[in-house]
Amino acid sequence: MTAQGADVPEGDGQTPARTAASPGASNGADANGTSIAVPAARERARSIPEAAVARLAVYLRALSALAEQDITTVSSEELATAAGVNSAKLRKDLSYIGSYGTRGVGYEVEVLIGQIERTLGLTRKHSVAVVGIGNLGHALANYGGFPGRGFPVSALFDLDDDLVGVPVGGIPVSHIDDIVEVCSEREVTIGVIATPTQGAQEVCDRLVAGGVMCILNFAPIVLQVPEHVEVRKVDLAVEMQILSFHVARRQQEAASAVDGAASDGGPPGGGAGLPGEIDSANRMVERL
Repeated sequence: MTAQGADVPEGDGQTPARTAASPGASNGADANGTSIAVPAARERARSIPEAAVARLAVYLRALSALAEQDITTVSSEELATAAGVNSAKLRKDLSYIGSYGTRGVGYEVEVLIGQIERTLGLTRKHSVAVVGIGNLGHALANYGGFPGRGFPVSALFDLDDDLVGVPVGGIPVSHIDDIVEVCSEREVTIGVIATPTQGAQEVCDRLVAGGVMCILNFAPIVLQVPEHVEVRKVDLAVEMQILSFHVARRQQEAASAVDGAASDGGPPGGGAGLPGEIDSANRMVERL
């Protein structure tokens, strides 16, 4: 099945889409059997902006949904709509991974899925450990979306003796003191820290000692890690503050439009409180 609509990409127009996943595609060869220099591919991956990497993950989710519907090709406009971006940005993002689509056809869904998965490192086996089985950790341990996307949770840790040994999501909770041993045995690659601020750095150190090289941190603290360890910090309060800033900015823009339209006689005091609100939001974002 093919998604409706034809695609006329705005890439360089010289690189056709791979029409099938060739046997050598994952070993440094394209669909035509042409060898691809692995160092060049790695260099290209390093040049991808972080914002584009985040969008690649969104494209992968949309493509996976298309694949489940037996859709084999998709235009850039259709994929961009599914991902919530404009088609020009999507084509630019996909050009970072060497995918330009076929003029008049679009992108082959399965081939593009494979390209994005290799770029995001999803062709390697991952194993996740969650530390801190409070409300957030409990929810993360039970989240069914992780295994389906290649991130099975294989270890859980907490300090509470009442939790140790109790299965959560089918996995018994281990004590924090056993992080190094358990992570090593189960080859954990990603550690999720859902603990309070106090103790988060110690947990991080133990995860690193257990061989964990990627950490997703929900604790409101900046972790100190070796250079070879990647950390992503998730601060929900900061995200809400950023949302507040965007709302305040839109309110200011709306108020300015109203003031401009009614400059010869509008209601007095309209939007009078907004400048101070915007200044406050600006100061808040500067502190982030």
